[in-house]
Amino acid sequence: MTTTRKYRRTGVLAALAGVSLIAAACGSSKSSSTTAAPTTQAGAATTEAATATTEAATGTTEAPKVNLDTNGDGKVEIGLVLAGPKDDGAYYQAVADGVNKFASDHGFATPIIVDNVKAQTASASISGLAQQNVDMIVVGSSEIAGPLKQLTTQFPKVIWYCNCGAGFAALPHLTQSLDDGSEIGFTAGYATGLELKAKGGKQAAFIGCCALPFEQEFYLAMTAGLQAVDPTYTLTEYKSGAFQYDFNNTAGATTAYNTAKAAGATAIMPYLGAAHEPIVKLADKDGLITMSAGRSNACERTDLHYDIAVRFDGGDYILAMMAKILDGSVTLGSTYTFHVGVDPEGGAKICNATPDQQSAMDTVYKDITAGKYTATFGAIKGKAYGG
Repeated sequence: MTTTRKYRRTGVLAALAGVSLIAAACGSSKSSSTTAAPTTQAGAATTEAATATTEAATGTTEAPKVNLDTNGDGKVEIGLVLAGPKDDGAYYQAVADGVNKFASDHGFATPIIVDNVKAQTASASISGLAQQNVDMIVVGSSEIAGPLKQLTTQFPKVIWYCNCGAGFAALPHLTQSLDDGSEIGFTAGYATGLELKAKGGKQAAFIGCCALPFEQEFYLAMTAGLQAVDPTYTLTEYKSGAFQYDFNNTAGATTAYNTAKAAGATAIMPYLGAAHEPIVKLADKDGLITMSAGRSNACERTDLHYDIAVRFDGGDYILAMMAKILDGSVTLGSTYTFHVGVDPEGGAKICNATPDQQSAMDTVYKDITAGKYTATFGAIKGKAYGG
């Protein structure tokens, strides 16, 4: 992971470029060098113009500079909008934790967090946040990102960032991070298969919301990973939500869990938001194999027991993205995709893996990076997204 540079809270910040690159996966930037800069008559103050190194002189250019204090009020303040509760113990809290840590690490103001936002009220919620003189707005997920096409143009001075996921349109003023649901889902299934092989059982359950396309991608990939361990293993999908994006329906998720348990499931993937932890507690009580849905610190939890950390942690993505933006390897307005085996943030991890299990997981990661499952993942995406 790129190391974030230190900088002043209200000063000029490195590498936040104003040029938009739409939907381009970005690589590392070249290292830059700086020639001696002329000084002003007042003494030794270096001007920004003189600091920039030209390609003609050195073959490189220093990363552009811009003030992160976009409204000029002397402080940097970030707003965060979440579709679920900021303390759900799952994906939404992971995003909140990442934003809070980024602000704290750099001495910024305490972020303003608006949570439990519904898709139908997202425009008003995000617009209201933009009008509170925040410098940057982070939108936690695609289910509430629909208004961004209009709002990113309406409030062009705001730095916009979204972990929007596959299928969301690239926008000139929106910086996005994506991950590959097929890669992560496959590793989740493979880890689950290894745990079933060690602890017994052949059936696993996927408890999601409402069979949305990105859920289907993860479910199909998880099935493929599970059956790569043993073709006789099965993964059954159970819906917990009564409408789109209903990942917080604890009552519905509990009903789904009880149905899965009665059907013989011995491993549970609670692909949920606010309903996630209640299902994990039930699975712990019943001694079933369970796993996180996003958060990377699941194995370190002491209040809940997790067998597997399925990592697509929005907070980790935010911290990595901010580091990449600050070092210039990701440009504002561009899209960066996190890949299993390439970036350290994503993929499943068995919490107390045996040496054989860890070796098997290491091999799967290498195989994914080498492209062994590219055709499989392409077919899964085609089926999930309809083309």
